[in-house]
Amino acid sequence: MKTKRIGVGILGVHPDKGWATLAHVPALRSLPADYEIVAITSNSPDNARRAAQRLDIPHALSTTAELVAHPAVELVVVTVKVSNHFELVTAAISAGKAVYCEWPLGVDLEQAEAMAKLARSKNVHTTIGLQTRAAPVFNYVRDIIRDGYVGDVLSTTLIGSALAFTGSNIRTNRIPIFRHLWTGRIRKCAGSIRISQS
Repeated sequence: MKTKRIGVGILGVHPDKGWATLAHVPALRSLPADYEIVAITSNSPDNARRAAQRLDIPHALSTTAELVAHPAVELVVVTVKVSNHFELVTAAISAGKAVYCEWPLGVDLEQAEAMAKLARSKNVHTTIGLQTRAAPVFNYVRDIIRDGYVGDVLSTTLIGSALAFTGSNIRTNRIPIFRHLWTGRIRKCAGSIRISQS
């Protein structure tokens, strides 16, 4: 029995770069029986139009309000900076749309709890993208730190790479993701790790 594909709207699609363009669009397109990307927004209407044209997405919308109100959008994917998550996730949940949000969910625990409470009250399905929790390299690093192999961690540098999918051309981009020196507290926050200077 064939089921209906889920209509997806993505917030934060750039025509040439970014996590949505490099990861979310190709991942969703790899599951064509399940998902159909029907609408996108970007940081400007022009970027949204260019991205929709380049990525062959039917609707380039100017605002979050337009995207969450679009009748073909059932699932909203939030791929923007964390500082914007609360506003965008709240708008999608309030519109009754399911939400997939990149991590961390909010800038602090209070935001995350408020969004979770709203989702429960609206009976809306939500999930947070925690794909790195299952990545072998992160599990290996966790294990060697836990086992005391590296001693006390005083500094880290994390260099990530992403595949850029542009038609049939695939290239690897090395992107400096995270560079932080700390001597103080680490606390769990909204599904991620917050590192505080002391």
